[in-house]
Amino acid sequence: MKTARAAWRGLEPVHGMIYFVPEARRRYADLGLSGRAGYFCSRSAAFGRASAELVIATFYNFNPDLVQQSIDGAWDATSPQQVLDARYAAADEALRRAGIHELPYLDEVLELTRRAAEAACEHAQGRPLFAAHAALPWPEEPVLRLWHAQTLLREFRGDGHVACLLSEGVGGLEALVLHAATGEVPVDFLKLSRAWPEEEWADTQEGLRKRGLLDGDSLSSEGVALRRRIEDRTDHLALPAYAALGDAGCERLAELAAPFGRAVVEAGLLKLG
Repeated sequence: MKTARAAWRGLEPVHGMIYFVPEARRRYADLGLSGRAGYFCSRSAAFGRASAELVIATFYNFNPDLVQQSIDGAWDATSPQQVLDARYAAADEALRRAGIHELPYLDEVLELTRRAAEAACEHAQGRPLFAAHAALPWPEEPVLRLWHAQTLLREFRGDGHVACLLSEGVGGLEALVLHAATGEVPVDFLKLSRAWPEEEWADTQEGLRKRGLLDGDSLSSEGVALRRRIEDRTDHLALPAYAALGDAGCERLAELAAPFGRAVVEAGLLKLG
């Protein structure tokens, strides 16, 4: 399980950068999508003309008011296929800016990642975001095939994570507050990006304190145990994809993926703004 997680984490920046790069914001703006509409429409476009309610349900931890405001009227300005085309074009442009296409072992990394992604397709039940993206055609260009493969693995894991949160009785805002309490991600970023009102955030903190999951603003021992249980279960639910590679394949992918993730980070593709 540890090797599978390492393989996913090493390559995750290759997918995650699409939510930060100016190439994406510019292309979405050209389609008439302003503010956060680009993010919500681009990630949900695989569904078709996704409603705000569908996005709220599947994205899980965003303030519903933000989603509603962002989606309202957005599909009047453009179409899902135009948004998907813009997303892939932005991914290609940004990853080439990071030099991904010039890195050694690209073909092997792609082969391993695609095998895992295709194995995941045999376990799509209960994973709506993954299933929607898995129905999209594979791109022709190797860089975009790699990005698409990692996108599938990210959404496969993400849908499993939501299932774990639900099974533990942890709502979207509660998940954010618990994440913030780990200190792994700045609380201001989580508040800004998910747009929950300060009063609701504070009320949720108090509720988690009463449940014994927070000690002040930090995780209690019970909170630490809950987070670990959720993360371990999420890793377990992601295993059907990586089992196709075996331990040796996962170790090889983790080894080869590291330079790809570093290239994205060093090129500044994960910077805000």
